[in-house]
Amino acid sequence: MGIFGHHHLDPIAEPIAIFEQFVSTEPQTLVLKEKVLSVSGDSFEIKLASGEPLLKVHGAWVSLSGRKKVEDAHGKHLFDISKELLHLHTTYAIEDPHHKKICEQKTSLTVLVLGSKATATFTDHNDKAVTFTMKGGWYDHSADIVNDKTGQTVARIDRKLLSGRDLVFGQQTYAVVVAPGVDAALIAALCICFDEKNNEERGE
Repeated sequence: MGIFGHHHLDPIAEPIAIFEQFVSTEPQTLVLKEKVLSVSGDSFEIKLASGEPLLKVHGAWVSLSGRKKVEDAHGKHLFDISKELLHLHTTYAIEDPHHKKICEQKTSLTVLVLGSKATATFTDHNDKAVTFTMKGGWYDHSADIVNDKTGQTVARIDRKLLSGRDLVFGQQTYAVVVAPGVDAALIAALCICFDEKNNEERGE
């Protein structure tokens, strides 16, 4: 996998997923890229490193919650992402197409040198409560997503994995390596929330 190959993550003993169809027995590397001509600036396309489409994320034109609609590569509505208001810490909800909350992510920024921290809680497809914590220096363009229960890294964000051609037009573009056995669509959703919070903090 070229530049992506050296970022190895160990397989997860028991798969963790909300959307089981996005779990693989092999590591998956996602590339998140803002659409160049998006009027809202909040629409993304998410592909595998191979170039295969994975998800389409459509940003809202005008919305306090910044609601985003997420579809699979075939246009099937999977879930929405929205910012919940009136929380002490920035909170994002991931909801199914019937507006039922299936995951919540709380994000806070610490001192710049310490970077950002976000905590996501959800119930997986086996009805088990799961907590992922994302931490790392976003300003260094990297972060790990860790399973709180096992301490295992389930995904790693690293913009440095991308070559110069992926950074044209000043897009927010980065790679996310997902461990075998972990729901790639869920990880992508958490990364979008994390990115939203950091962009908001920087006034973008």
